[in-house]
Amino acid sequence: MDFELSEQQAALRDLVRDFARKSIQPVAREWELSGRYPQEIVDQMKAMGLFGMLVPQEYGGIAIDAVSYSLVFEEIARAWMGVAGILGTHSLATLMLARYGTPEQRRRWLPDLATGDRRSGIALTEPQAGSDLQGITTTARRDGDHYVVNGAKTWITNARHADPLPVLVKTDPAAQPRHRGMSVLMIEQGTPGFTVGKDLDKLGYKGPESSEVFLSDCRVPVPNLLGGVEGRGLQQALAVLEFGRVNIAGRAVGVAQASLDRALAYARERHAFGRPIAEFQAVQLKLADMATEIQAARLLTRWAAAALDSGRRADLETGMAKLYASEVCIKASLEAMRIHGGYGYSTEYEVERFYRDAPLMAIGEGTNDILRTVIARQLGESGS
Repeated sequence: MDFELSEQQAALRDLVRDFARKSIQPVAREWELSGRYPQEIVDQMKAMGLFGMLVPQEYGGIAIDAVSYSLVFEEIARAWMGVAGILGTHSLATLMLARYGTPEQRRRWLPDLATGDRRSGIALTEPQAGSDLQGITTTARRDGDHYVVNGAKTWITNARHADPLPVLVKTDPAAQPRHRGMSVLMIEQGTPGFTVGKDLDKLGYKGPESSEVFLSDCRVPVPNLLGGVEGRGLQQALAVLEFGRVNIAGRAVGVAQASLDRALAYARERHAFGRPIAEFQAVQLKLADMATEIQAARLLTRWAAAALDSGRRADLETGMAKLYASEVCIKASLEAMRIHGGYGYSTEYEVERFYRDAPLMAIGEGTNDILRTVIARQLGESGS
């Protein structure tokens, strides 16, 4: 088994790493603490073509493979995880359109989404429905050549910039099983009845907004039904979330690696009892465990991405990668804080940001407890 990156994959990783080191890392701490939106970084990512990562070349995208996709998120999150979030749900929305959109929908939206002139996200979560997407209550009633949409979504990343925004709705609330009554509507900014509410305060994951979205008698044209056929929305959403777990795993590896980087540097510089603390066995054991677990998470992420690139279902692989990488990230960020001692608790050092960012990866794209049940179910079905 070859664990090496291809020449093209390595070149992309190095390009993004250089960009992150020069353009993101120097401003991350100050901008994150001040709540400043990273527009200059967004503009550079647009110029690099990163908003078109999963857009077919015929629509102006670069259509990279899943392994390369994970590398992009690892390198950006290593500098500032919040910036990676700006690309995360946008790229999944483009994947959803590329896979399931009608030819007219793809022609209409993908070219501008590929350049970043349009941005997007995914509106799935509701105040009373997160991991249980079949429990959503947002409805879309057909009325002539429009759907009338009513409901609310929450924790929607990129909500203020998303145009169009894929919104999971129930076109047939009485359908049994429930998923047969669920569809995705592409709702454009400026549609009457579509309102973005307040930005939600968060422990970490600063940079992109996470907002409430309200839909009140929002009239959406029937041609905005993703794929043109009702009842396929849940399958469409779950398929791209499977892919999205690779970006979450990549982000987790990036934050974990940043935690190790800072811990190593600090342990070499900080002296106690006349020598660097890196020479103390207690610190060495922490560093060794961190490095080993991070590399294991990285390889597990690439294994899952390679499974996606093979074209087969990869619920098991992506679930394992996201689960393990996010848990490693939480542990690594805490260990880095401990190695820094009191300084690790100060906003003067970046490790406190890593510690605040890390928990999101255990929640996003399916909570880790839900993923454990998914993994167990897949093991049962395979007889493993």
